[in-house]
Amino acid sequence: MEQNNIQKTEKIFSLIDSLEQQHTLSLMEYEYLITHRCPEAARVLSEKASRMCRRIYGNAIYIRGLIEISNFCKNDCLYCGIRRSNRNCDRYRLTADEILKCCEEGHALGFRTFVLQGGEDSFFTDDIMCDIIRKIKNQYPDCAVTLSLGERSRSSYLALFEAGADRYLLRHETADEEHYKKLHPPDMSFSNRMQCLQELRDIGYQVGCGFMTGSPYQTAFALAQDLKFVEAFHPDMCGIGPFIPHTSTPFYHMPAGDAELTCYLLSILRLIYPPVLLPATTALGTIDPEGREKGILAGANVVMPNLSPVSVRSKYQLYNNKACTGDESAQNKNSLSQRMEAIGYEIVTCRGDIKRK
Repeated sequence: MEQNNIQKTEKIFSLIDSLEQQHTLSLMEYEYLITHRCPEAARVLSEKASRMCRRIYGNAIYIRGLIEISNFCKNDCLYCGIRRSNRNCDRYRLTADEILKCCEEGHALGFRTFVLQGGEDSFFTDDIMCDIIRKIKNQYPDCAVTLSLGERSRSSYLALFEAGADRYLLRHETADEEHYKKLHPPDMSFSNRMQCLQELRDIGYQVGCGFMTGSPYQTAFALAQDLKFVEAFHPDMCGIGPFIPHTSTPFYHMPAGDAELTCYLLSILRLIYPPVLLPATTALGTIDPEGREKGILAGANVVMPNLSPVSVRSKYQLYNNKACTGDESAQNKNSLSQRMEAIGYEIVTCRGDIKRK
């Protein structure tokens, strides 16, 4: 038994070394890394990942101002608190003036990227969104505009890009098609999600994807497929965070994911594609009071404090007890900065674009 454990340990560290040098493993090797994770492997991975990140970005942590523009959504994803079937959701949508006011406040606070995120809300047509984007870019030409508005048509993505949008975040949620079907209703398509990501890339956006850790029915093999997808797609940004159940969804009784697995995978992602922008997500900060710090130490280099009007922050509840105040609030940037400095990092004021080799 002891000899067998020694062999497993030797293999996992050999895989970690190989990943650091080659930035690729086989699907089965990724699965092995996940299945046989242990505290020592996590420590070695985080050391290698943070060293790799510092080599490219130094000790800089990029900040994005998150503006949650609407919690209306046409979709009925089984894990999401703003799904259309949730009658307990207190719906809202921001006006163009409210969005611009958030940008005004954010710019004064030092934010140079605004992330406009929302459910798939048909109210925000191409004309309305293009007008908002143009106004932001005209008033704040030194800023990047990131959109996270779900699946839209190619012509819509193109119009938004031509209006001035720089980046688009679209979580793929899982790269395993069968797993995707267990998380989404029949009217949603895995192939369409993947097609959208490719169209965004073809149009010229800086593209972000992402997935949940510990989501219902997730296997180590499904996570390995996520890693292999990131390896092939080379996203500019990859957002991952633990699954946290919401009381008004079919998955209300499912166990939450954990910070440790999320951080372990953040480290692997950094080694897979060293320049990738990796956020220490709100979900990570929600499930663990020190989640942000743990994520940064594992290789993340982006944080996204909330710039939404205080009156609506609690309404954008994708999962239970979502953190939206305290250091998750953009207004507490100084406190967040102090927390980052305490672990050897520095929040910087710039657009925070990816630094490709």
